[in-house]
Amino acid sequence: MIFKSISGLTNTEIENLLKRRSELQEVTPAVTSILNDIRINGDPALLKYTAQFDKAIFEAIEVSHKEIHEAVYSLDKKILVHLKKAASNIRSFHEAQVTKDWIKEFSPGISMGQRISPLGSVGVYVPGGRATYPSTALMTIIPAKVAGVRRVLMCTPPNPDGKVNQLTLAAAHIAGADRVFRVGGVQAIAAMAYGTKTIPKVDKIVGPGNVYVTAAKMACGTAIDFPAGPSEVLIIADESARADFIASDMIAQAEHDPNAVCVLVTPSSDLPGRVKQEIEIQIKNAARGEIINKSLENAAILTGTLDECIDFSNKFSPEHLEIMTREDILGRIKHAGSIFIGPYAPVSAGDYASGTNHVLPTAGYAGMFSGLNIDHFITKSSVQIIEKKGLMEISETIIGLAEAEGLFAHANAVKIRKV
Repeated sequence: MIFKSISGLTNTEIENLLKRRSELQEVTPAVTSILNDIRINGDPALLKYTAQFDKAIFEAIEVSHKEIHEAVYSLDKKILVHLKKAASNIRSFHEAQVTKDWIKEFSPGISMGQRISPLGSVGVYVPGGRATYPSTALMTIIPAKVAGVRRVLMCTPPNPDGKVNQLTLAAAHIAGADRVFRVGGVQAIAAMAYGTKTIPKVDKIVGPGNVYVTAAKMACGTAIDFPAGPSEVLIIADESARADFIASDMIAQAEHDPNAVCVLVTPSSDLPGRVKQEIEIQIKNAARGEIINKSLENAAILTGTLDECIDFSNKFSPEHLEIMTREDILGRIKHAGSIFIGPYAPVSAGDYASGTNHVLPTAGYAGMFSGLNIDHFITKSSVQIIEKKGLMEISETIIGLAEAEGLFAHANAVKIRKV
């Protein structure tokens, strides 16, 4: 764990913290090979890689409606209630993001506006492996359905017995997935990108995953949401913050993945020591201790002025940003996937039930991409309704600029209408 002042960081340490994308380049050759194999050989290649990576052998790639309904009915009723409550909150938040078609007259004879259209089909990727992520099924499927996407497919890795986790299946059902497939990893991204006999090609692929999945999304040639790799949190906290809260949030992030990134930046001189002590206390009872310890080896606790902390956060562009300061600094934050303000706004709230989306750009990509939202599932077409008087009012401008560019046919398309 790095334990330094921000101003005392070496160039190498700063580079390691700010540039978190090198792994993508390292795995790209292997990923490209699998993508090409799936594109050429389809379902047989899917089954081959599923046996190789997931140790699962089966014939039916698609999960049947019977299996899905059995999963729903077999779950503990309390868990179903929790899934439905989370789904309701997620749906409400994303419904608030919906924009409608609009037309407005900007000048006499010229009206313009926007036409909103949902994508025809979307493939969502829900990870498996080290943990089960029914919440991700809710986060990816629900906004697509709210946006009006007609066909939403879900791919998720199977267990070694060939079955898909029941919680994930139940979440997919509650969210409204149209079809579910028991396939994960690079092979799942390839199948949705190129199409196979069983899995249809989709217009766009969304959802988080490990470095291989992220590299596959970036290399497959199909529209995607954004790169979403190993999870990360950056916490800005002053002396008013509770060390036990901060420690618990860093540990929560660390349990995702050995490559998860946890950073605390603070103007307080004594908070780092208290947080470090709390981390040591809390990880003793952590269920995923091996993963947490590995992740926290790369964690950082940095001190500096509040201005330095904010500046570092903006450069870091974290997936998750927690703010626990007396001073209101939200207006000074430029880049973050999702922002959590106050001591009672842990990342866990957004991960599961507050309603905001937990599918977010990582590795600094929050500086150029937004977290998953309704806009990822629609297209916006500009519309213009122009009457003759409206065209005449701007005709000389059109003709002058078109001729200046040497595009005389463009100019003539307006001149011919002036007769």
